[in-house]
Amino acid sequence: MAPRIYTKTGDDGTTGLYFGGRVRKDDAAPRAYGTVDEAQAAIGLARAEAAPGGELDALLVQLCRDLYVCMAELATLPENRHKLSPGTTAVSDEMVASLEPRIDDLIARFEMPSDFVVPGANRASAALDVARTVVRRAERESLAVAAPGSHVVRYLNRLSDLLWALARWQEGEHVLSKRSEQ
Repeated sequence: MAPRIYTKTGDDGTTGLYFGGRVRKDDAAPRAYGTVDEAQAAIGLARAEAAPGGELDALLVQLCRDLYVCMAELATLPENRHKLSPGTTAVSDEMVASLEPRIDDLIARFEMPSDFVVPGANRASAALDVARTVVRRAERESLAVAAPGSHVVRYLNRLSDLLWALARWQEGEHVLSKRSEQ
């Protein structure tokens, strides 16, 4: 018999947290880590547009793995946060710092737009822009949950910047040709 994925423990409107405890599903913590989960799925959608095994694919897989760390931290009650491990179940300063050189590398590959960008130049860039906006929402939702000293909000802020740069990079020649037409 195949294992069941339903437990029925959430039928009362509560959900279990990492390292124990239960809260209502509309509590700030499930809203925050749920939105990070949405961001991860949106990044997965963008990944579906990437060449398998390519640079974009590999980076998006790593970002999805990092978001598991964000979700673990956000799904932990304050009294259990001492059980978190930096880089595994808690966002570390190194995780945040690792995004900055990636952003710098990407923006060196294209001419920065001087105007607001209209999303949708192609499917990959559009999916990355959707992922960026979901990450921004996750950042806002995480403000209510992130403990003092947490790096979750900073990580999500840098991640949205990285996704913006990835979207512009994926627009490729389209961005450059549009700028030359102006």
